[in-house]
Amino acid sequence: MKSDTEFVTWFRSVTPHIHASRGKLFVIAFGGEVVEDGKFIELVQDFNLLASLGIRLVLVHGARPQIESRLQAEQLETSYVQDRRVTDAPTLQCVKEAVGKVRVEIEALLSMGLPNSPMANAAIRVASGNFVTARPIGVLEGVDLQYTGEVRRINTTAILDQLGQETVVLLSPLGYSPTGEIFNLTLENTAAEVAIALQADKLIFLVDTPGIQQHTEAGATLLPELTVHQGKALLTAMETTSQPDEDTRIYLPWALYACEKGVKRAHLVSRHVDGALLLELFTHSGIGSMITRGPLQIIRQARIEDIGAILQLIEPLENTGILVRRSRELLEMEIERFMVVEHDNMIIACAALYPFPDDNACELACLAVHPDYRKAGIGRILIDHLEDQARKQGYRRLFVLTTRTAHWFVERGFSETTPDQLPQQKQNLYNYQRRSKVFVKTI
Repeated sequence: MKSDTEFVTWFRSVTPHIHASRGKLFVIAFGGEVVEDGKFIELVQDFNLLASLGIRLVLVHGARPQIESRLQAEQLETSYVQDRRVTDAPTLQCVKEAVGKVRVEIEALLSMGLPNSPMANAAIRVASGNFVTARPIGVLEGVDLQYTGEVRRINTTAILDQLGQETVVLLSPLGYSPTGEIFNLTLENTAAEVAIALQADKLIFLVDTPGIQQHTEAGATLLPELTVHQGKALLTAMETTSQPDEDTRIYLPWALYACEKGVKRAHLVSRHVDGALLLELFTHSGIGSMITRGPLQIIRQARIEDIGAILQLIEPLENTGILVRRSRELLEMEIERFMVVEHDNMIIACAALYPFPDDNACELACLAVHPDYRKAGIGRILIDHLEDQARKQGYRRLFVLTTRTAHWFVERGFSETTPDQLPQQKQNLYNYQRRSKVFVKTI
């Protein structure tokens, strides 16, 4: 019974994320290492799950280890300029062979439909093609990179047409020119430009590290969320203090660039954790690092469509007697009194402000914070905002009634008083059976 209850609770918890993802467009980029280490089957199963939830997928694969193997087999030496491989004609031939082999292996795994497996009846259709037009980089530091190129244009119409037919689009790190030439591209350049051209909802890089890490003397700390501004500052600090992780150095600049150009979210997620994509996309805290153009968290006026989320926040507190019960009908009538904290499209806190103009006072009521965020200072931020709102409206006193959180309000500048100090209208409604303590603060 316990496992059944846990399953139901878990399934309900991921439902908002599923609804939010349906119909969205994700660009997922992964290196050739993912295919080479034999763990790609698990990742394919996750791709299948995402597609079955109505998510439009564009997959961009790399082939660096496979290219290195081909070059070694042909006893060809390779050189780099600014982390870009110099691609002469013999090298390009190895690149084409390696990329072609990897792409075919990926298509084969995406085509699996074994019974009694997560891929049963999957029937994933895959489309590859000349969706990427490229141009040569040219000469860098006096070296002609020859067939090493960069993305010039993305055929968005063709890609969207395939996605509209519920087809997964698979792109290789190769680009084609109008003159028929083939250019060797980088995985990160291809993925970022495709995500920008398609105005993707998410650009996800599967990397070797847990995500973006900040290194201090105490060790490495994972940064679960960054804005573009914070990401740029982090890169600058890393350059001056220490050498950043290889993955951070390679992928973070492209993630920042994509977000600046309109991609809503960019993620760096470990490729070594089974189910990392699912954990990042369908849990509150995620497992990697997410980059956004601006802050994820906002405080705003509650709307009628927020009532369901507000009820989910306050009902557990009502059941334990911490809050007075409010019906859906009452919430609908009083919704303009409520403010909510929204974090990445999820309501994580709420509170209401009830004015008493005759007494130049406001009541702070129905303060509730999602359990996952109760130690993050969300309640304090929300109270500060409501205090500011009351002050701007000309009120000079803020009072609150509570049975359980007296010390919390004292720590925030409230002083205990007696019920007879409440506005007369509130005194008439005071419930002497609850015996709520009264706290007041001059604002």
